[in-house]
Amino acid sequence: MVLVPFAGIVLAALHPSGSQLDGLSIPDRWSWETFALAWKAGNFTNLMRSSVLIALFVVPLAVAMATLAGYGLAILKVWGHRTLSFGFVMGLTLPIEVIVVALYFNLREVGLTNSYVGVILAEAALFMPFGVYWMQTHFSNVPDELVEAARIDGARDLVVLARVLLPISWPAVTTLSVLYFMWSWNQFMLVLVMMQDPDRRTGPSGLGLFVGQYTTDIPLLAAACLIVIAPIVVVYLVFQRSFVSGITQGAIKG
Repeated sequence: MVLVPFAGIVLAALHPSGSQLDGLSIPDRWSWETFALAWKAGNFTNLMRSSVLIALFVVPLAVAMATLAGYGLAILKVWGHRTLSFGFVMGLTLPIEVIVVALYFNLREVGLTNSYVGVILAEAALFMPFGVYWMQTHFSNVPDELVEAARIDGARDLVVLARVLLPISWPAVTTLSVLYFMWSWNQFMLVLVMMQDPDRRTGPSGLGLFVGQYTTDIPLLAAACLIVIAPIVVVYLVFQRSFVSGITQGAIKG
């Protein structure tokens, strides 16, 4: 059910640009030039560069903050950790559509609209509720004896996190990183509102404008879609084993 529509997109992209398609059809002549035409017409050089730049900063920043917050709430049990945990869980229910306008005006006041920094900080903050919940749940399932043994040996809090917990937490961290990359790459509305410069927008936001310009050219649209989703497929295939391990581990422990 998943692969058949995907195969349809691939076959459509291999038709010559401008071809009229009717359902799932195999091209008479395989046209790889459609991808080059879509890349040039959609200005994907700038769009993909922006997507990669934003994701490369958002993922490590958001994962580091979520790991530290989850550690503080689950292991250190900082003051008010129950209330803070509830606040992060409530943040999971907050859709971007509700806050994007207010966020735009707030960032405009400090000069962070139409800039990569503003988008990076906004995405990292929006991803925090899930990340904190994910890492807190993971750390909550770590045996207390493991942490106590490290503290008896004289390890400080950051040493416990870095040398004891993180080495056994890579499946959870990797899974969170892949999810963050997917969410950052697919972010549409936030980038569309924050970035007024078309050359600094990301692949998905540029694809939205591309669809409006080339509505009737199905092969060109299919090629553009494949260009945008290709990095997500590659990242998932590279980290597939760790991703599945982290998901399975969370499901069993949950």
